[in-house]
Amino acid sequence: MERQRGSGTASQDGDPGRGTEDRKPQSDEAHSAFTPPLGVPLPAPPPEDDHPTSEFALPKGVVAPHPAYTPPYGIPKVSLTKEAPWQDRMRTMLRMPVLERPVPERPEKHAEESGPPVPRVLDLTLRIGELLLAGGEGAEDVEAAMFGVAHAYGLARCEPTVTFTLLTVSYQPSLIDDPVTANRTVRRRGTDYNRLAAVFRLVHDITTQGLTLEEAYGRLAEIRRNRHPYPSWALTLASGLLAGAASLLVGGGLVVFLAAAAGAMLGDRLAWLASGRGLPEFYQFVAAAMPPAAMGVALSATGTPVQASAVITGGLFALIPGRALVAGVQDGLTGFYITAAARLLEVGYLIAGIVCGVLVVLYGGVHVGGKTLNPEAALVHRERPVIQIVAAMLLVFAFALLLQQERHTVLLVTLNGGVAWVVYGALADTAGLDPVPATAIAAGLVGLFGQLLSRYRYTSALPYVTAAIGPLLPGSATYFALLNFAKNELNTGISAITKAAALALAIAIGVNLGSEMSRMFLKVPGEGATRRAAKRTRGF
Repeated sequence: MERQRGSGTASQDGDPGRGTEDRKPQSDEAHSAFTPPLGVPLPAPPPEDDHPTSEFALPKGVVAPHPAYTPPYGIPKVSLTKEAPWQDRMRTMLRMPVLERPVPERPEKHAEESGPPVPRVLDLTLRIGELLLAGGEGAEDVEAAMFGVAHAYGLARCEPTVTFTLLTVSYQPSLIDDPVTANRTVRRRGTDYNRLAAVFRLVHDITTQGLTLEEAYGRLAEIRRNRHPYPSWALTLASGLLAGAASLLVGGGLVVFLAAAAGAMLGDRLAWLASGRGLPEFYQFVAAAMPPAAMGVALSATGTPVQASAVITGGLFALIPGRALVAGVQDGLTGFYITAAARLLEVGYLIAGIVCGVLVVLYGGVHVGGKTLNPEAALVHRERPVIQIVAAMLLVFAFALLLQQERHTVLLVTLNGGVAWVVYGALADTAGLDPVPATAIAAGLVGLFGQLLSRYRYTSALPYVTAAIGPLLPGSATYFALLNFAKNELNTGISAITKAAALALAIAIGVNLGSEMSRMFLKVPGEGATRRAAKRTRGF
């Protein structure tokens, strides 16, 4: 009966083998590999609120230790005073971890209100950073200015990055929001400390007075439209005055002063011509270095009883890139090694251009009238304190004009340079100290006074520092090295060029150390805020 019932059931379905086929799949696609086998319960259904979360989100029931996470409005641990210069305040914040940085107070917003226009704020930040970097400002101060602008407009979680030619700024509202990044390339550089000071005043007004974006853009457009404070003919005369004053500084007389001034002005005009033709800066330095060297060789060939080597030395003073050297060493000491390496490489190329221009002339002079070129004449030291102090101040005054400084800063930087030369003369001549430490001490005073003046006027320290180090530049040592190279006396030339490099590094390190000392001993900009080191570890 059981067997007939089963047969009857199969016959009613019309397929005698169907009962057996129901126990196995018809093909490999009949079931999924992810289907649980028989006897295993199905997993729980997914939650209805399937919203993405951040990997940094805390699970329920877990209490985060402070400050493992940042609330939407930040953790105001540190309150920075508004009386301190914005450079110090922003530099202090840049060296803090992101979680410890104070954020600007943000008022409660309604649903229809939106946040700050992030793209416009980032664009304004990059444009201001571009002007500062193109003007020769150090990488740390450029980052501080960029961070100050972004922070003033409400972008607290902002990270600026500065290299030699590229500016980048990134803003991330929170840990789960996508970051917004913008960058800008600096393709042209120019020495205009008048524009640099105007940009510093703009950043000061943005960070303290709360300028709107429209007002800040308007001020920035005016800065870009401003012409240089001095015409080109005044800059040519300033280059001649600088070279003449430098020749007096190394022992020259009136004839040497006039010859050095004429050679430097001719070199300046040749450099302007090369620049107008679109030649790179290397060839501009080659063209500018040849006329002073030719003037000195011509005076030696005529047999006139003048110190012809002082003419070439004065021309070298007007060409040595002291501004780029100080900025490069300063970037290296503050931890910006990529920018420092690029700046120092630029200094190397510019010095190579000077070497090429001078060596071409000296090589011809040595082979035409080798006996008339006396390398020892460059080392004749004549103690003339009054003349040398006046010459040093004239050199600084002319250097300040070449740097396109504001008129009210020229007198201050001239006095700063005069004090530096008096200190150097007292240490090197009177006390008999070696020139390298004497130069470092004098440059340290220049950096200290320059930083104090910049803090008093809420502006950059470069206008008060760069021109003041002019009398300390190693012009005579550089000339002596080049002349010995031209005479194929390599050992003596290498010794002299090493001394010149040591003097240059002493200047750069002294200026940076003086600036850091002023920040170390003066009032810290905030209660409980400490200025951290450039690197947060010891490097072990």
